[in-house]
Amino acid sequence: MRRHRTAASILLAVGALFAGGLVNAGAAHAAPADGRSPAIRTASLAEQSKARSFWTAERMRGAAPLDLLLTREAAKSLKTPESDGRSATVVPGAAPAAFPQAGGPWTGGGAVVSTSGRVFFTFQGRTASCSGNAVTSQNASTVITAGHCVKYQGSWHTDWVFVPAYDNGNAPHGQWTATKTLTTPQWEASEDINHDIGAAVVAPLNGRTLTSVVGAQGLQFNGGYNKQMYAFGFPAASPYDGTKLIYCSGNSSRDFLFSQDHSLACNMTGGSSGGPWFTGFDEATGTGLQVSVNSFGYTFLPNRMFGPYFGDVAKALYDKAQVS
Repeated sequence: MRRHRTAASILLAVGALFAGGLVNAGAAHAAPADGRSPAIRTASLAEQSKARSFWTAERMRGAAPLDLLLTREAAKSLKTPESDGRSATVVPGAAPAAFPQAGGPWTGGGAVVSTSGRVFFTFQGRTASCSGNAVTSQNASTVITAGHCVKYQGSWHTDWVFVPAYDNGNAPHGQWTATKTLTTPQWEASEDINHDIGAAVVAPLNGRTLTSVVGAQGLQFNGGYNKQMYAFGFPAASPYDGTKLIYCSGNSSRDFLFSQDHSLACNMTGGSSGGPWFTGFDEATGTGLQVSVNSFGYTFLPNRMFGPYFGDVAKALYDKAQVS
């Protein structure tokens, strides 16, 4: 999760279905108004081969949350549409439970345990991590994450793998290597925080597709605001260490400050970026409809998480990924 700073103040930077499931669209899906297509990067066969052998247990344990790496070097500034021209410095951060929950280990089991996972990649020569989630798709191989977890500061990440059900250096369902990574045209062009959404298409492993092994969560687009939400991720910055699936739950609201994003009380930290937000989540089965990802927070609201609204732009990204 990322935390932002503004000029005025400090600002930080389904039911789930298994392979072959449905997508709940909520409303009619027009193409993005500006007509731009999602940005896509294809990993060469040599890159894919390297990634398969690169991520040892030791390297996974040692990968710093991307958000923490950028915090250390004071990330560059960007402008958001609602900031009236003021710049925002992005410093990426971010028992079945009682509802609400501001942050704690998920012990409820269910599908979310296997569909959620850690994302590992190389960012400008350094090993780094985020979170992600396997979703229902035509190719049965699509992962949804944050935009800054596939591309940041002008660079596409390399050695990109998804490790569902990550367990302290262990990969119980294997490491799934990206053949393609994608992001929204708005994130590609200007790192617009309202569209901090990414996706990856992963190669089959041992002759099987991702969601035939770990299952998949459904998605919802244009579903509106102010809903009961559950957010999941693998935060790896203090007080967390990246070894456990952490969740938050509660009633969400719309950000009233600088973005068009969802807002939820949550104390997840760096490494949680890209983890899924669900509406209609069933604690008994661990399933829901994904409507956002962990993206950012404000430094003056340290226990609040924000995630992009899944509208037509997110739908276009998903549509491109699921057939790639």
